[in-house]
Amino acid sequence: MTRLPFAEQISGLGAVDLARRLVGARLLVRGTGGTIIETEAYGRDDPASHSFRGPTARNAAMFGPAGHAYVYRSYGIHLCFNVVARPGEAVLIRALAPTTGIDLMKMRRGSAPLCSGPGRLTQALGIRPEDDGAPFDTTDLSITLSAARPDLLVGPRIGISRAQDLPWRFGLAGASGLSRPFPPQPIRQ
Repeated sequence: MTRLPFAEQISGLGAVDLARRLVGARLLVRGTGGTIIETEAYGRDDPASHSFRGPTARNAAMFGPAGHAYVYRSYGIHLCFNVVARPGEAVLIRALAPTTGIDLMKMRRGSAPLCSGPGRLTQALGIRPEDDGAPFDTTDLSITLSAARPDLLVGPRIGISRAQDLPWRFGLAGASGLSRPFPPQPIRQ
């Protein structure tokens, strides 16, 4: 059986559904990667989203095809790595359990934790500004969705000043290496 391209597998998913679906997926970036363990969703009508005021040169990839990367610099310091859902919607990859290319990640990061938090993750994976708009079905970037639906932690997004109360942050239950702990809660699928 031939696997559908990643963009076709996620076609029609909004950011919240995609954020849930990406937890447990395998992400590879030029020979480094692992299992996605934490995500955050950003919608088009979301005041915390870069797309809230419409397309700009900075957020153009966010309005591009689903299944492509949206990469931006946060506070002029570090890059953030997102997966585009529907136009104007994207999912921030917040944390990864590293499994592939760990020595290279250690060389890039210099210290642990390797992929706990968006800035550490992009540094460890070697994400570049040129990855903005790139598809996830290449030898450079790929995502393989898990057939299993893992148990999820759900909580409010972090590190933003607007729409903080939306429960659009998702984590893999029981995973170590999350960017921050989730509030106590029942585990959801």
